[in-house]
Amino acid sequence: MTTLTLYYTPGTCAQAVRIALHEAGAEHQLVRVDFAAGQQRTPEYLAVNPKGRVPALATEHGTLTETPALLAYVAQLFPHARLAPTDPHGFARMQEFNSYLASTVHIAHAHRPRASRWADEPEAIAAMQRKVPQNMTDCFDLIETHYLVNAEEGPWVLGGQYTVADGYLFTIAGWLASDGVDIARFPKVAAHFERVAVRPAVQSALA
Repeated sequence: MTTLTLYYTPGTCAQAVRIALHEAGAEHQLVRVDFAAGQQRTPEYLAVNPKGRVPALATEHGTLTETPALLAYVAQLFPHARLAPTDPHGFARMQEFNSYLASTVHIAHAHRPRASRWADEPEAIAAMQRKVPQNMTDCFDLIETHYLVNAEEGPWVLGGQYTVADGYLFTIAGWLASDGVDIARFPKVAAHFERVAVRPAVQSALA
């Protein structure tokens, strides 16, 4: 039996992987990393993930990091759950969306709570933080108008098939309020958020 251990911190993108594991019905263990106590910088955790970030997923073949990689791994490890398209183009579309969330949207958000990664001067940090609401609005405008366009095909990111991309979007959309953005200005995103929130697996993952 595959042994999986997810290292996570509440409120982070690790939530998307927790959701995927529950959607897959995967047996797994959870290890909470206490960011407030600086646990991510301890030698013990750096031995798990030298990046000092979450999520990290320990598998029988080694530890994996980076949310899009973990989501793809869970989807492919548990194909019966149908959490990813099986055709190359569909899978690439899912990875395109997940990569956008990781490389652009997450970074736009991180300039508010983690601005010190990019600057030391208080004035520069404050300027980056002031820009976060606009940057997140721009990101979700694109998601609303470019990605969530498959309403005639189905209610999910890729249309008719629920995938790991949906739990990932749900996780990051949950950050909008703290970034000073009202999710209601994106009707498709808001409706998607509500649909994902009531899924039993999502409720279990958030419990």
